Amino acid sequence: MNYDCLIIEGGGFKTAFTAGVIDAFIATKFYPFKSLIGISGGSVALSYYLSHQYKSIIKALRFLAKDDQFANYKRTFSEKGYLDIDYIATVASEKVPFHIEKAVKHAKNMAITVVATDKDLGVAAYITPTKEDWIQAVIASSTLPFATKGNHSLNGKTYFDGGWSDPLPIKWAYDQGYRNIAVIRTKPKDVREKQSWSDYFGSMYFSSVPKLSKVFDKAFIKYNESLDFMETPPEDARITQIAPKNYLKSGTYSYSKQTLMLDYRYGLDKGLNFVCSQV
Repeated sequence: MNYDCLIIEGGGFKTAFTAGVIDAFIATKFYPFKSLIGISGGSVALSYYLSHQYKSIIKALRFLAKDDQFANYKRTFSEKGYLDIDYIATVASEKVPFHIEKAVKHAKNMAITVVATDKDLGVAAYITPTKEDWIQAVIASSTLPFATKGNHSLNGKTYFDGGWSDPLPIKWAYDQGYRNIAVIRTKPKDVREKQSWSDYFGSMYFSSVPKLSKVFDKAFIKYNESLDFMETPPEDARITQIAPKNYLKSGTYSYSKQTLMLDYRYGLDKGLNFVCSQV
C-alpha cells in the first residue's frame, strides 16, 4: 500500500515504543509519506524521523528520564511543574542535538503538522512548524496541564498539549484529503478511554471558562470517536495501525531504564514487521 499520511500518537514516556517503530523506518529508509502529523510526544518523534536521526528519540527519552532538571517531584506545585517542559529545548540543542536543517530539507515537499490545543479558543490547533519556531511548536504540543507549566506561548498565542483537543486526528487527516493513513499508537487498538482524573480535574478547574472546561470534559469522547472512525472508516479510506498488543511497560509519567528499553525493542520489532509487510 502507498501511504500518504503518518499520524504519531503522544503518550509521554510510552513514546519509547514509538521510538522503536521510527528507528525501524529510518534503518530501512522507509519514507513513503506525503504528510506527517504528531501529537505531544509524537511531535518529538516526528522531528527526529524527518532529520533521519537513528536512535535519537530513545536517547532523548532516556536522557530526560534520568535528569532531575526535567523531572523533579519537588517542583510539583511550582510554576514549572513536576516536568520542566522547556528543558526539551536544551535537550534538542545540546544533549541530543536535533538536526533542524536536515528536517527542514526533508520536509520541503511534505505537509508537516504538530497538534496543540488553543487555550483561548478551546479547540485543536494544527501548527505547521518552521525552521524558526520548530522546537517551540513541539513544546506547545507537549505542554501537559497539571504536570508541566500548563501552557506555552508561540507566535503570540497560548497553547497546551494537543492530546486534549485532538489526540488522534484521523478525521482531520481524512478531511485534508489523505486516504491511505498509517497510525503509530501507544495504546492497544481495542482500548476505549474513560474520563480520567486529569480530565475531570481540568473540567472543574476551568469551570469558569466554559470553552476550556469542555475540552477536558469531552477529551475521552473525542478519543473514542477517533477510534470509531478508524474501525469503520469511509469506503475510500485505508487506515493501518501500528500498535502494542497489550499495555506498554512504561506509562505517561512512570518509567525505568528497563521499561523504556523493553518498549523500545518491542516498537522496533513492530516497525520492522510493518515495513516487511509493505514489500
